[in-house]
Amino acid sequence: MAVGRLPDLADIEAARERIKPYAVVTPLIEHPALNAVTGGRVLLKAETLQRVGAFKFRGAFNAVSQIDRARYPGGVVACSSGNHAQGVAHSATLCGMASVIVMPSDAPKLKISRTRAFGAEVVLYNRATEDRDAIARKICDERKAAFVHPFDDPHVIAGQGTAGLELMAQAKAMGAMPDAVLACCSGGGLTTGVAIAVKAANAKTEVFTVEPAGFDEFQRSLVSGKRERNPTASGSICDALLSPMPGEITFALAQKFVTGGLVVTDEEARAAMRFAFLELKLVVEPGGAVALAAVLAGKLPTKGRTIVALLSGGNVDPADYAQIITG
Repeated sequence: MAVGRLPDLADIEAARERIKPYAVVTPLIEHPALNAVTGGRVLLKAETLQRVGAFKFRGAFNAVSQIDRARYPGGVVACSSGNHAQGVAHSATLCGMASVIVMPSDAPKLKISRTRAFGAEVVLYNRATEDRDAIARKICDERKAAFVHPFDDPHVIAGQGTAGLELMAQAKAMGAMPDAVLACCSGGGLTTGVAIAVKAANAKTEVFTVEPAGFDEFQRSLVSGKRERNPTASGSICDALLSPMPGEITFALAQKFVTGGLVVTDEEARAAMRFAFLELKLVVEPGGAVALAAVLAGKLPTKGRTIVALLSGGNVDPADYAQIITG
């Protein structure tokens, strides 16, 4: 598998400077209620408080801000169920560029409306019967626009890795060097970017992907040693984590830097959302809650250990959220 030069720590440090005027340095939160139920020290990197409500702004802005406008006068195109969509749309608007986002018609209405509000033209497709990549390629060709991949792009990965730089510096300041870092995972851009930064700061810290049951292609790929594909395109409440398979670049990085994968059920994700609301007063979407869900469901040892879980996004439809948190 030839994937070219993989992004490294220098790329992530450069991305940090590039996004610094725009991105939020999100807090690393510790709460006694969470420590009490886990028997350890659990820290939450609240990317729910990032611009556009998800970590995706980091990678999107790092990628969009480097696009050659002379070569791509038509702006940018992206495919996403919602968080990357908003990140690219907002980044393009900040950079004075046009954007077109190809989104599944079953994406949460809030994510579709917010993507439009950030300045994008939204093209809807049927997740089960249409090829989003083919639709995006056609638009790119017609408009002479650049494609920004949601995860398998070195600039995107480097941007996501800035969350890892932040959390390790914050943990060190708290006297809480992590034994493990858990990242919500779809195609692997966040996990691998964060893993590069985490391992550079402390080689002993383990990094795990966390995925919804039935859409755990990254965990299965790490076990088999080759990229595995999910059998279906939809069927989990974790709409942000339904990538069909790991990226070539992200899988190559994961084989170097990621310890393994964890899997949670939709009900465990719902329970984590309820815990975040009731105990921590944090709004987390289903896909953004799976790392916390893994901690609460005992998917790895926590007693006497320091664990960081990334809350990757908080963009959830109000009606769905109300139903989930009321059980």
